Amino acid sequence: MTAVPTRQPPFGRLVTAMVTPFTGDGSVDCDLAGRLAVHLVDHGSDAIVVCGTTGESPTLSWDEQHRLLSAVKQAVGPRAAVLAGTGSNCTAEAVEATREAAELGADGALVVVPYYNKPPQEGLLAHFRAIAEAAPSLPLMIYNIPGRTGCQLDVDTMAELRSCPSIISYKAATGRVAEVSELRARCGTDLAIYSGDDSLTLPAMAAGAAGVVSVASHVAGSEIRSMIEAHLAGEPDRAESIHRQLWPLFRTLFATTNPIPVKAALELDGWPVGAPRLPLLPADAAMRTTLSTVLAALRQT
Repeated sequence: MTAVPTRQPPFGRLVTAMVTPFTGDGSVDCDLAGRLAVHLVDHGSDAIVVCGTTGESPTLSWDEQHRLLSAVKQAVGPRAAVLAGTGSNCTAEAVEATREAAELGADGALVVVPYYNKPPQEGLLAHFRAIAEAAPSLPLMIYNIPGRTGCQLDVDTMAELRSCPSIISYKAATGRVAEVSELRARCGTDLAIYSGDDSLTLPAMAAGAAGVVSVASHVAGSEIRSMIEAHLAGEPDRAESIHRQLWPLFRTLFATTNPIPVKAALELDGWPVGAPRLPLLPADAAMRTTLSTVLAALRQT
């Protein structure tokens, strides 16, 4: 079949939303974070997100987030883009965090829809415009995940935000592939849409997504990269075959709250990233057994 005609998206195809490693006493382990980031790039990641949902941003201080950003940026150098999670339900806080990320050398920022306070669409429009104006040279990825925030960014609002030159990408995490089609229809082809769900990467790309902001790439980056490349090369059967091989991992990594399972998977793979901070808990014995079985099966394919 003919290869899929594409343009190079701003943050590549495979973006890993990286976990935050903690030491035994619960402190942030910046050294391990840098080494893990290099490993992820070595296994197919074009970009790394630090201090996003998977990075447990709600339990990190801003000082910890700044140190993580600097450590990961230094570790990967020019090999990959590094995005900072700078979202907040306080606009002033998100503005300051985004400005600070730009000053620290971030290549972009992932900015989540404000959570808990449920602003109307006019408030979301003003919120994201204020962030874009605060650091106009920093590329932004808007992150829509109503299952966590309790607030939905409407497609029409996103279309209005396209007037901000720095708002160039969007992480679609509603669990609906139709979201990609709706965004394409209203926002055109210039907006780089990334699937926010590993299991929907392939169908989302078929609908026009540029790639994925992935969790599973912590332990299956090369395989996900191969699936994406097969799709782009016009080899749907090979892409679908890899998707099927990855499906048990995708399902298991989201059997409970992220990043509980992926941190356990990394530990099983020899990365001592530590337990999540409370109120999240470590994976239980049953989850670890299931992950071990799934990872072993994947390694044999």
